[in-house]
Amino acid sequence: MAEYHLETPISEEDARRLRVGDIVYVSGQHVYTARDEAHKRALEMHERGESPPVNFEGGVVYHVGPVAWQREGKWEIVSAGPTTSIRMELFEDEFLRRFRPRIIIGKGGMGSKTLAALQEVGAVYCSFTGGCGALAAKGLKEVRALEWPDLGMPEALWVITAEEFGPLLVTMDSHGRSLHDEIEHAVGERRPTVYAKIGAT
Repeated sequence: MAEYHLETPISEEDARRLRVGDIVYVSGQHVYTARDEAHKRALEMHERGESPPVNFEGGVVYHVGPVAWQREGKWEIVSAGPTTSIRMELFEDEFLRRFRPRIIIGKGGMGSKTLAALQEVGAVYCSFTGGCGALAAKGLKEVRALEWPDLGMPEALWVITAEEFGPLLVTMDSHGRSLHDEIEHAVGERRPTVYAKIGAT
């Protein structure tokens, strides 16, 4: 395990250097929130030959519906706890191939399609602890833009400058490892023994 402090835009080389178990802190201007609707809209725009309002390449995409307020005309992130990432499994592999972000952040992990795309493009999935929205907000220093507000605050595309945003745990890497799959396999192997001890069927 190693600790990395990365500045966006992140290169493919830097992303491929990361391994499951590494800790990452992210700084820079290329941090974006995107949930189901933002993924869908970006891909639909691409299919029409249009460009989204931001360049995701080398950036960080955070699965989050932030809570924000305006102070003196400027948005400020108050809480930004991760949402469950498997909801984006329908879109994430294609999103990675089309737009080339280097870090996806969320909770709960993602599936085989996303894992394959991470290997293909050179990117990683990082987990941020659920229930720590206020801690996450501390690393999201400035809202540079709010795109697609018609989707609503949680689903909109927020463009953020981060400063030492983390700690982020790499749980899926570009080398084919998924900590989520490994834990599920280990639990599955032990389940019969545990059930036998407690008399369950």
